[in-house]
Amino acid sequence: MRVGVLALQGDFEAHAAALGRLGVEAVPVRTAEGLEGVDALVLPGGESTTMLRLMAVEGLDGAIAARVRAGMPVLATCAGVVLLAREVNPDQPSLGLLDVAVRRNAYGRQVASAVVPVRLAPALGEPPGMEGVFIRAPRITRTGPGVEPLGWRDGDPVLVRQDRIVAATFHPELTADSRVHRLLLETARA
Repeated sequence: MRVGVLALQGDFEAHAAALGRLGVEAVPVRTAEGLEGVDALVLPGGESTTMLRLMAVEGLDGAIAARVRAGMPVLATCAGVVLLAREVNPDQPSLGLLDVAVRRNAYGRQVASAVVPVRLAPALGEPPGMEGVFIRAPRITRTGPGVEPLGWRDGDPVLVRQDRIVAATFHPELTADSRVHRLLLETARA
């Protein structure tokens, strides 16, 4: 299996390393052509407005949207969730593929970054929680009927799944817990 990692800006190298620890080939994706031959895609954290601009220049926005609509599995983390959200506050463009509303930087600015417990759904196995690294993270303020919450921070959903999209408002690639990346791989193999 080959998993593409959007490599325009943000923490794409940490995702590639996390996938490598699971024995999966991770390839950087910087152009629409780079999506060819990948079985799944990771949209990493970073700066969502910058990533959107760079995606538009390379034609990646439309290519990603088309592949995800066609069923390509995707893992979005932090800013990647903003890229996919149907509604973004403060208002900005997005791909609108994930039926959630998000508030950008809702857990605070860079200085408020924190590692906090995330309670996980039983389907993700033991232990019942994991560390969540929140860096200028978005907050999910609404989930649509087809969105399944799988992880919570103080009652807020922070890990969700909709069809073949897995979205975490935190940075699972910065921890030793591989369950979020494994969920992407299980989705891709299903």
